[in-house]
Amino acid sequence: MKLLHTSDWHIGKQLHKIDLAPDLDLFFDWLLNTIKAEEIDVLLVSGDVFDQANPSQAALSQYYRFLMQMIGTDCKIILTGGNHDSASVLNAPKDILRFLNIEVIGGAPETADEVFFTFTKGQEKVVIAGVPFLRDKDIRKSVAGETYSDKIEQIRAGIQTYFSGINTHYTTHYQDHCFIMMGHLYVQGAQVSDSMRDIQIGNQAGVVGTVFGEEPHYVALGHIHKPYAVSNNIHYSGSPICLSFSEKEEVKQVNIISVAGKQVDVTIVPIPKFRNLVAFQGTLETVKSQLKAYQNQTTLQSLAEIIVNEPHENVELRRDLDDLLETHTNPHLMIIKSKLNFANKIRGASEAFEPGVSVADVSPMDMFEKRLELDGHQENAEDLKNAFRQILEELNL
Repeated sequence: MKLLHTSDWHIGKQLHKIDLAPDLDLFFDWLLNTIKAEEIDVLLVSGDVFDQANPSQAALSQYYRFLMQMIGTDCKIILTGGNHDSASVLNAPKDILRFLNIEVIGGAPETADEVFFTFTKGQEKVVIAGVPFLRDKDIRKSVAGETYSDKIEQIRAGIQTYFSGINTHYTTHYQDHCFIMMGHLYVQGAQVSDSMRDIQIGNQAGVVGTVFGEEPHYVALGHIHKPYAVSNNIHYSGSPICLSFSEKEEVKQVNIISVAGKQVDVTIVPIPKFRNLVAFQGTLETVKSQLKAYQNQTTLQSLAEIIVNEPHENVELRRDLDDLLETHTNPHLMIIKSKLNFANKIRGASEAFEPGVSVADVSPMDMFEKRLELDGHQENAEDLKNAFRQILEELNL
């Protein structure tokens, strides 16, 4: 039996107001062909199907269009919710989708047996635990007067208890099956990228890989956008397309899991790059030359960020950069992000960020930390940051 592990599609994602739907369309076409060519039996999607809890109509259409294309294959689908997803949005059509061999677990159900799904092919028997993103309410009870540190420790303990319960259910009911576990959370040691939002209050509730126990033969994780092997049998597949400039050098992938008895073999399959994200850095004249010389080698137009570094502040340089952004003529790329740095610039207290930094690049936490710095709150800065993180969590920001 063969399974394919992917995650973090983030349907509806925009990169500096550029819609990445064409990138995902090309990925979905490639994925469909790969599933057919490799004769995949089960597709595992480990969370963050959408980029927003309330996806646009265009994002929903793209999602259902792919699922419709999958109906023509013999491949079954298990799809779990991530921290970006709304459990109710994903679960709304689950009864209809079940008739189409598509199982959806948008949020943690009341009982463990609801996340278990069995598959048989010849002599092979596989059971999959589709564990979605575990929200605060799923794993702990809040207590009046608790501290921030108490909350973090309770979250970690709750995650540990939840996965322990999943393993107990497996050993009680499915011990003769190969056990595949899905999850959407941060495992300590994995590398995050700029496109990721904090999980469980600033990653401070990250867990160690041993939280999954020794029972699973493969753990299919989502949330980290960089492909990453926590261990031989615990893997992040990563996002299928680049979602930020910090991911521009990454080779994206899907993982194919071949099952024989209770033995699993993992094959990494690189995803073609459909669009380049490129960065040009140097003096203004250097950047101009780099832009002029660039040649596109991918299906979609490249997206560029430019970082201009000059020794001295100069009003004319700002004007020249603005002119460059408006008049550059290389048809192979689009500049969507720019920044101008002066090495000898003396910054005033009123300047929170360098000119040229887009508001879209600044998170609420960035703004709050800068405010603390400007106001001189050094002694109790960490307490204030923790309190602000809790506010962001309550607001789902």
